This record gives sequence, structure tokens and C-alpha cells, in this order.
Amino acid sequence: MDETQVLLAAWAAVNETKGENPLLLDLRELTVITDYFLIASARNAVHLQALADAVLDKLEEQELTPKRIEGYREARWILLDYGFMVVHLMTPEEREFYRLEQLWHGAKITTLTLA
Repeated sequence: MDETQVLLAAWAAVNETKGENPLLLDLRELTVITDYFLIASARNAVHLQALADAVLDKLEEQELTPKRIEGYREARWILLDYGFMVVHLMTPEEREFYRLEQLWHGAKITTLTLA
């Protein structure tokens, strides 16, 4: 599975689980840490964990497991690190406070459309 297919699969999982305001930051020209951030918000802690579970399940079907998972139990900001892509699932409050979209202001912001 190539990177685009993984991005689309993660994007689909977020959308199917009603993730709010999803966006993809292309960081390839800014850092070597990762190529992409997929960011989405959830309505509450239960919804946040459901989003994370959906991404984990969808990518596990493609035999991909994250290198690291952070914040699942606390369910305020869940990070799923797949190496080339880091998924940030956040409550609206956390997203507003940390403002990753603004922090990485040089990143190309895009949304994916599923064919």
C-alpha cells in the first residue's frame, strides 16, 4: 500500500466516524520528523476514542500498526504515529489551545476527497 492509499484510508476512517473539521497538513518541505499530519476533532472523549479505534482498525486491515500511541486513556488528544503520517485526534478545546494548523503555518493544508 502506498502513502496515498494509507492517507485515504485514514481520512475515510475519520470521516466515517464523523470526525470534525479534518484536514491534512503536508509537512514534507518543513521537517524530517514526518511527512503528514492528519488532524481532526471529536465531540467528546468517547467519540475521540471511537475515531482512534476507527483509524487503527482501518489501517490494521492494511497490516499497518502505529509506531506509537499517545493519549488514548486520557482521551483529550490522541496521537497515532505511523512514521510518515501522524494522526492527531483532539477535543475542540485542545485543538483550539494547541492550534497545530497555525504552529505549522508553512505547511500546505489540504483535504482529501474520496473517489
